[in-house]
Order: sequence, then C-alpha cells, then structure tokens
Amino acid sequence: MAFPAGRHDAPIIDEKNAILASSYIWTEGNPIAAVKKLVGLLEEQFDKDTYTVAATGTTGSARRLVGSIVGATVVKNEITAHAVGTTTFHPDVHTILEIGGQDSKIILVENGVAVDYAMNTLCAAGTGAFLSSQARRLGIEVEEMGPFALRSAHPTPIAARCTVFAESDLVHKIQMGHPREDIIAGVCNAVAANYLNNVGKGKKIATPVVFQGGVSKNVGVVKAFEDMLHCSVTVDENGHLMGVMGAAILARRGTDRNGFDFNIENMEFVTREVGCGRCSNNCEIINVYRDGQLIDSWGNCCERGAVKIPIASGQ
Repeated sequence: MAFPAGRHDAPIIDEKNAILASSYIWTEGNPIAAVKKLVGLLEEQFDKDTYTVAATGTTGSARRLVGSIVGATVVKNEITAHAVGTTTFHPDVHTILEIGGQDSKIILVENGVAVDYAMNTLCAAGTGAFLSSQARRLGIEVEEMGPFALRSAHPTPIAARCTVFAESDLVHKIQMGHPREDIIAGVCNAVAANYLNNVGKGKKIATPVVFQGGVSKNVGVVKAFEDMLHCSVTVDENGHLMGVMGAAILARRGTDRNGFDFNIENMEFVTREVGCGRCSNNCEIINVYRDGQLIDSWGNCCERGAVKIPIASGQ
C-alpha cells in the first residue's frame, strides 16, 4: 500500500503489482483528514478475508507526515518513486514527463536508472490546477477539456509564460470571440509549451516517452506533447498512480513488515511546531502526536534539536 501527498491517491498491490484497491481524492488543505478518508475508501474495496497488508510506503511533499500517520515502512522522494513505478511497468522508458495538480517534473532514465531530473513547484501555468481554473472560467468540467481540444482545427495561441499572462490572454481571446474548442486547444498547448520551456529546458528528451500524473488523462495535452516532441507519447492507464505505485513496490521489496491498521479514522493526530532555540539555527521542530502520544518528529539540523520518541509509540 502507498500514499502520496498534495492530492491523495493510493493503491494496494499484490506481489505481482496488480492493483487490489485504489482511490483518488483531493487533500483540500487537510492532509490528516484526507488520509483518514482515503483509508476508509480503500477498506471498502479491500478483501481482508483473502489478503493482509504487509507494508506501506509514502511519497510526495508531505510524505513524512503521512508516513507517520499510516506507520509507513518506506518514505521516498517523488523522483525515486516515479522512476521505480514507471520502469517497473515500462522498462524501456527513457523520458518520464509528469504533471500533477500542483507541480510537475521530468525524469531522464538510462538502463532503468534515473540519471537526471528537474522539478517545477513555482509556476502553476503547467499544472492541473491551472487547467481546472481555466475549465471553470470556460464553463466546462476539467475532464471535458481533452475531447473539446481534439475538435479544434485552429488552436488559439495562448501566452504560456506564467499563470497571470496565460489567464489574461485567455480572457482577451474569449472577448475577441475565438471558438471555445480553439481556446481550449490553445490552453492545452500552453500547458505543454510551459512545461517544455521550464521543466524540460536543457534536457535531452529521448524516446520512449511516458507521460503520467493527473494531467496525462487530458488527451488534448497528450496531443500537444506529441506535436511538439514529434514522437508518440505513452500514457499508462494507471499513470496518475505511478508515483505511489513506485512507493508501494519499494515497500514490498523492503524487509520491514509492520502490517496496517485500517482503524486510523478513530485515532486523533495532531501536529505541533516548536522552536528549538538550542543553537543559532533556531530550527522549527515538527512534532506529531497520535492520541496524545508523540510518534514522530523532524526539522532539526543537529542532534541538539532531536526529540526523543518513546519506544512505546511503535516508531
């Protein structure tokens, strides 16, 4: 089993990497509540009479927090998780394009090993959040953008330098009377162009290319990448889960086995930030409590800021 952060999606896989249960929800600013909800959704699908969860993994920006909540045996960064997940299912991949709801990344692979990467966490113009906001502006569901884009014969040029310029240009093109399908195709092209000009800048994009993350479900963006890269782009049916699939695979490969408690919805998790003040670093220490008991802590730059975790907590 594996969990990400930012958005929350999680699969439970078996020893052959087949998905036994999976779900996808938005964090909505509350990762603890989202994890609890996600675990409940997984439990509804999971056949506990036939299988047991042996190990768990987490990845994403809040992987340490989520890992503390679920008792993860593996906590891995997104680059490692995506590389492991993708090379497991597409062993010949050379370039991984990933666009999620809040950020994007590119990973270059040689002989099944990630050798270079770049991430973009600053500009929203090349992410799912940008597409969602423009879909609302255009009065359609974000899931409809791809099919609309494919109807266009003359995509409208949309400035792709940043979110502010793109949104301003989009409003201008709407007021000029451009057909909606042309504007939507232009938005999809803008997302791909922004990605290649920022995340992929200076990178040698070699085939085979695999595109993943939630935005890979948008066929308009897929077509834009294929037109700009002059090659076919593979989209896995579980591409939106590839990072957490990688974390789950790493957890399965590991030697730690701690099982899993689906009952975390009834547990209370609280985080508290404490200023260390024991040296000039003045680190901000994050403490995580489960039902009032300290279970994890991080943020210290030196051992003077280390917080002792009680053995009884199971950590």
